[in-house]
Amino acid sequence: MAVPKSKVSRQRRDKRRSSVWKLEEPGLVKCPSCGEYKMPHRACKACGKYNGRVVLNVD
Repeated sequence: MAVPKSKVSRQRRDKRRSSVWKLEEPGLVKCPSCGEYKMPHRACKACGKYNGRVVLNVD
């Protein structure tokens, strides 16, 4: 079995994990019908359209 030979210190462990915390911003696209920015492959929250069809009732 693979067993660590010695304990990994907190500093060494955290140094390895330091580059993981950054989040990437999501890619936004413009809605072709109303021009608002929206997440790709999702219905627009402003006009309720997806792929040219109305799928959400927006007041």
